[in-house]
Amino acid sequence: MKNNDVLRSLRYALNIKDSDMITIFGNAGYSINRAELLVFLKKEEEKGYIPLKDVIMTMFLDGLIVYYRGEKGNAPAQKYGPQTTLNNNQILKKIRIALELKADDMIAIMKLAGINLSPSELSALFRKEGHKNHKVCGDQFLRNFLRGLTLRYRNK
Repeated sequence: MKNNDVLRSLRYALNIKDSDMITIFGNAGYSINRAELLVFLKKEEEKGYIPLKDVIMTMFLDGLIVYYRGEKGNAPAQKYGPQTTLNNNQILKKIRIALELKADDMIAIMKLAGINLSPSELSALFRKEGHKNHKVCGDQFLRNFLRGLTLRYRNK
């Protein structure tokens, strides 16, 4: 899934304002202005679209963790990342950490999106790459998770 799509979906699902988005990026040490943010929120077919690089998306997700959970001790947010490559499994994990979601919460979110998921299927997504039970998180799974997240957080 494209980082821009994930960013846009998270913004909508969690009802995050532009000013809060700028704060979230700032939490990870990335300075962004509203104009640059709006470019990242554009769809691929829109004029002025610029793909969001993995390193910047990582900083947003790390900033999201700080935004919802606070700083970890005295360590700055940059110690969590930034990663130069980012996959759907890592995105899912960072969202889970930021929102403090337990396995039951994630299963319920997927159920809202119309997907039945067992605890073992879920845990396979968070296993270390190379582990025999590791499962790659596909674009469709992440898309459904973000849709379920929207249904959970926007309908409160």
